[in-house]
Amino acid sequence: MSLPINQISIEITQPGRPGVLQPASRPMPSHNDSQVLIKVAAAGVNRPDVFQRLGFYPAPPGASDIPGLEVSGTVVAAGSEVTRWKVGDQVCALLAGGGYAEYAVAEASLCLPIPGGLSLEDAASLPETCFTVWHNLFERAKLKPNEWLLVHGGSSGIGTTAIQMASALGIKVIATAGSDEKCRVCENLGAIKAINYREHNFVDICKDLTKGGVNVVLDMVGGDYVQQNFAVCAPKARIVNIAFLRGSKVEIDLMPLMLKQIVLTGSTLRAQPLNDKIRIAEGVESQVWPLIAQGKFTPVVNSKFPLSQASQAHELMESNKHIGKLLLISESN
Repeated sequence: MSLPINQISIEITQPGRPGVLQPASRPMPSHNDSQVLIKVAAAGVNRPDVFQRLGFYPAPPGASDIPGLEVSGTVVAAGSEVTRWKVGDQVCALLAGGGYAEYAVAEASLCLPIPGGLSLEDAASLPETCFTVWHNLFERAKLKPNEWLLVHGGSSGIGTTAIQMASALGIKVIATAGSDEKCRVCENLGAIKAINYREHNFVDICKDLTKGGVNVVLDMVGGDYVQQNFAVCAPKARIVNIAFLRGSKVEIDLMPLMLKQIVLTGSTLRAQPLNDKIRIAEGVESQVWPLIAQGKFTPVVNSKFPLSQASQAHELMESNKHIGKLLLISESN
């Protein structure tokens, strides 16, 4: 297969507002013996991309400075050590960067097959969110069937994934969201109760519904939610922070953490060692992919933008008006 010398990618010309995302011609990325080169069909848009654009989340050493942490597409080249994938295979993949482009390099071990019943484009919405949710809820928080889970930001890409995945695995889910419409979506996806945080106190409602508090909290909000999360927890609950949209610096009373024996933890995905990501990938493929094939979990895709309109996708994400995932579609297919 003859490949081009250059490709169109989206560069961050300087830290700033969405308009700093601009199409540019870049040399084709090169892959090593353990990697594959993917002709991108679609790339997911995620909050870490926004933080990178703002200058707060630089790419780790060795990773592409082009944003984009997940793609779907077709393998067009494979390294000498790659045995699972061959040219022509369709995959979705977790990346350390480089997804906002016509071609992207991925570790072969972090590529997964397209789940049954899902389109190639929509599969780009899966890796970042599924890896994040699986790792934080089922590896770190050790969430178990019949426990109560509180998901903040229930209508986000992470939230809609967490609600569906947990519900399908026998967990009782409560979600918070910022409008009645978003709450209805959360409940349609499997949440037993969704709470409009602009109008109601989620702590009181959760305590009343659970008769004592939730077992696990998945929080991407931070700020004043940190103290409220302690209040909403049952004894021996686990709180997992994966982002701090309202700020990471807060003054809190830690006494409930001690008295209730709460575990407070958190993680980022991008900087984790490759072996840890491989372990997460294996869990996602064995436990989550069958749920998609069985129709128990379907990614919620709000909007698809041409790759050249990455700035418009970021504007929508920052407006918080979307529900579910945003995708960038390659214009070279």
